[in-house]
Amino acid sequence: MSMENLTSISGVDGIAGMNDPVMRNLLITQSYHEISGAISQRIGPYATWCTFATWASKQAGQSIRQEDLANGLGQSLRASPELGQALSNLIDAAILKGAKLNKARITQLVWDTLNPKAAMARASAAVARGNQKVFAEIAREFARFMACCLEDSEYDAANIARFCEALKPGDPPNGQLYLRKAFVHYYQAIFEADEKAKAELILLANLEIGFHEQTRLQPEIAEALEASVEDPKVFKSKLLDVLFPYNPWVKYIGPLFTALSNRPTPLDEAIQRFAGMARHHLRLFLTKHLMELGFPKGLRLRLGQDLKARFPVALQQLTIAELVVLLKQIDPTPNDLHETGAIDWADLPDRLHFIADLFRCFQESQDLLTPPFEPAQIIAIVAGRLPIGEL
Repeated sequence: MSMENLTSISGVDGIAGMNDPVMRNLLITQSYHEISGAISQRIGPYATWCTFATWASKQAGQSIRQEDLANGLGQSLRASPELGQALSNLIDAAILKGAKLNKARITQLVWDTLNPKAAMARASAAVARGNQKVFAEIAREFARFMACCLEDSEYDAANIARFCEALKPGDPPNGQLYLRKAFVHYYQAIFEADEKAKAELILLANLEIGFHEQTRLQPEIAEALEASVEDPKVFKSKLLDVLFPYNPWVKYIGPLFTALSNRPTPLDEAIQRFAGMARHHLRLFLTKHLMELGFPKGLRLRLGQDLKARFPVALQQLTIAELVVLLKQIDPTPNDLHETGAIDWADLPDRLHFIADLFRCFQESQDLLTPPFEPAQIIAIVAGRLPIGEL
């Protein structure tokens, strides 16, 4: 694949259609960067939505590749004293119930049934689907915008209207009304001579695409964070099968005992407690990993914490009415960074609040316009090879 294909409609379609999630993500990340650079050449040295998408996609790549995360997840679970005690109680209850296994073997069977690697794989798959879904839609529209409108030498209302005709009316997740608005505002920004007005138009467009994107991504984000959650009934059934392979009646004695005594058996209670605590720890681990964003020069943003940054001078006082209205809709504290952190990344309003302030604070960051990969890595990625070195 040539560098030109990273920004063409056919090139974007080809990348979005790739089956290999790892190589697809690397090409998505580089494609976002190339589109960002092309837009910046016309609109000015500002971070557009594709600029932020570059670094979000690069961060997603770590989850998609699972870089030692599965092992880290298993180690984190085993290091928990509370979970260790719950496991010990489960082992004692299983032995009292008649399990013909030693403690070491029961321990191994419990961890095998919990299967942290499978939890990480489920989270990885959900992140990869979200990465592909957004790129296939939004990067394609940027590529089409570049082909149709980016080279206009003067404002052409009919041309941008023709571009927008292909976008579906209606609100997200199914409609593309906010994409329509965003590309009109990007187009206006190209020809806007006043730098403050230009900055506000770009922020408005970024937020409009962000609103559309995050609404569309809600199922995949929720799935990634909930990937660790296996139905406790399923976990219990699997565990009883391996603990009592020659006594299948154990699975039926528990419900019968519960029905007669109105309380679970000691073994059922121990399994439920362990499963609940394991789910909690799995969710915390995945949330901690997924709720982080890496920027250039080692800057790492914890998405659950308030941003420690400032609004650029041009964006401190906003004057475009449409921008003010949208910010009031998605940002409960539209003119400061109070309570920016999104405690629950699966909560769409919390996520939009953080993203609104992120876009506003970093829109003029020149660092974000730098390449996400080293030159040798880019050559390998474009050639369809997995590059060496830290990604």
